[in-house]
Amino acid sequence: MSRRRVGFYLSDKKRRRMNLDAFSELCAGHGVEVVEIDLTQPLGPQGPFHVIVHKLSDVIVEAEHDSQSQELLANFQSYVSAHSSTVLLDPLPAMTRLLDRFASYRIMSELHNSLRDWRICCPPYVDVHSSRDMASIQHEVTTQNLSFPLICKTRVAHGSRSHEMSLIFSAASLEEIHPPCVLQSFVSHGAVLHKVFVVGDRHFCVERPSLKNFPSGPCDRKSIFFNSHQVSKPESSSDLTAMDEQMPYLPPPSSEAVAALVKELRVQLGMALFGVDVIINIHTHTLTVIDINIFPGYEGVPQFFSCLLSHIESVLDKKASDDKAASGLPSTVATTEEQNTKHPASLH
Repeated sequence: MSRRRVGFYLSDKKRRRMNLDAFSELCAGHGVEVVEIDLTQPLGPQGPFHVIVHKLSDVIVEAEHDSQSQELLANFQSYVSAHSSTVLLDPLPAMTRLLDRFASYRIMSELHNSLRDWRICCPPYVDVHSSRDMASIQHEVTTQNLSFPLICKTRVAHGSRSHEMSLIFSAASLEEIHPPCVLQSFVSHGAVLHKVFVVGDRHFCVERPSLKNFPSGPCDRKSIFFNSHQVSKPESSSDLTAMDEQMPYLPPPSSEAVAALVKELRVQLGMALFGVDVIINIHTHTLTVIDINIFPGYEGVPQFFSCLLSHIESVLDKKASDDKAASGLPSTVATTEEQNTKHPASLH
């Protein structure tokens, strides 16, 4: 059987962190050819691609104000539309939705309805669209049952600025926020963040440092501005993560609850490569979802390469089987010609 071709588009930073060369070597041993996509060149001659794995976040965000990025994105979308047999990991509309925290927080807030039996929730939050008068923002914080301190995050969930956050301790300090942004009740969680990394139908839970506990309720403490990379990366060391009180034992997330969460999110998102940030409420021990991430770094997941390859192979096998079934032929692994049979585009 001819080699299966997988196109990759990653930023230079993402490419280095992932070590795409090492992944390419692993794939080569399994009859899968990895091709790095150059968006500045026509995609047609670089193909054909049976699968494209991408993180176009930079391009999508920059296309809002940059004509060159708009052109790169349009060229990519044109290629995908013209080659509907190519499978995208992940679909662009799904990825674009997660770049907007207003949208992703709506998804998170609805989880408690479908996952009530697992005691999974999302803290209350408020979307702040513009610099309205403070009275209206304070009123919405009250009516939506937010409690101080509040954590403030940018609306755009990608790029260096998206990691700039703040802790707001009083209604008066709301004057310091910079809309558009999201305000979310801060939940004390013992300075431990659980990052759930999803690769297809598998997931992995990795512990990271996180913000220490803060007393609930408004106070006259000054707002704290920080970069989330400084508090939640594996190598992070910050005064904000140093526990300064005796902390009772917090149980780790229930593996069954995490599995239920991942299963539900895969359906809701229509994605295979994403991460979920969860914490354990120190008072209620409730599993609390605080963020969803597009194609995360997978640091601390040694099985990432083998899992990604396995998922790519399963996607291709399923597509080959579906194509065979559609043509009325026996369901076996398809040839390259059969893999190129048209099927509904990932973007539609």
